[in-house]
Amino acid sequence: MLIRKTADIRPSEITSETNYLNRRDFIRAGAIAGGSLIAASAGAAVIPDTRQAKLSGISKSPFSTDEAPNSFEDISTYNNFYEFGTGKADPFRNAQDFKPRPWTIEVSGFAEKTGTFDFDDFMKPFDLEERIYRMRCVEAWSMVIPWVGISLAEVVKYFRPTSKAKYVAFETLNDKEQMPGIRRRSLDWPYREGLTIEEATNPLSILAVGIYGNSIPNQNGAPIRLVTPWKYGFKGIKSIVKINFTSSRPRTSWNMAAANEYGFYANVNPEVSHPRWSQARERRIGAGLFADKQETLMFNGYGEQVAHLYKGLDLRRNF
Repeated sequence: MLIRKTADIRPSEITSETNYLNRRDFIRAGAIAGGSLIAASAGAAVIPDTRQAKLSGISKSPFSTDEAPNSFEDISTYNNFYEFGTGKADPFRNAQDFKPRPWTIEVSGFAEKTGTFDFDDFMKPFDLEERIYRMRCVEAWSMVIPWVGISLAEVVKYFRPTSKAKYVAFETLNDKEQMPGIRRRSLDWPYREGLTIEEATNPLSILAVGIYGNSIPNQNGAPIRLVTPWKYGFKGIKSIVKINFTSSRPRTSWNMAAANEYGFYANVNPEVSHPRWSQARERRIGAGLFADKQETLMFNGYGEQVAHLYKGLDLRRNF
């Protein structure tokens, strides 16, 4: 997920299509604070495991891909979460002291059930599922992630939106003390995202609270984040504190920052290039420096489940 205003980006900071990192180089390049790296006997750096508490009552989902997931190490140390810094290793390094509890979520707007809910109370009505999804970043890299989450469609149903609710808007915590990246003006904080009500109620959409059967690490969006696997990763807003059912299309952070580069829909579309690079192919993180790139699939390969949402929509103009 490339998440910085165009004017603020140096070319050296954009992941090169020919310079993706293999395992050893990735660990070395992560440069995750010296105090948090433990030297292995062979001299290579070892990244501490940041798995959180084990989750229980998780069911399997028929929506999961049969592709092999990336390692926990890949998923938890190669991140975009600009509230904790703009480098791929910054979220791991800077989010370890972040406190995702206590946590509340405010639900507002055109819905019969609204209010501010303690995180545990918010979660209580819903069943946990493991959803192994592909994740495609707008920067042209990808992963496969075994999320644990709850159906967003069930969440929407629970709060009973009225006929006036055409969109669901989300907002991230805005805490300069805990989130050092917010002290920089890389975005108009807080981070904002949104979906149409039809997208939010699609069976693929989830609110993720875990990875690999454990509570989600801070750097991946603790305690709860959005996952829509047919969209570019920047759509996956993290550390959600507000959900609003609205009649008008919400402003979204990257569309606000660079409307010519980041559209509201953010659907994975290999036929529409980013203004500065092609989206036709992608590099799978963890595959190695010299691994061949793979073709990017329309809707990230989830077209059977989501293509009907955009029938009649010009997907070049509405990117």
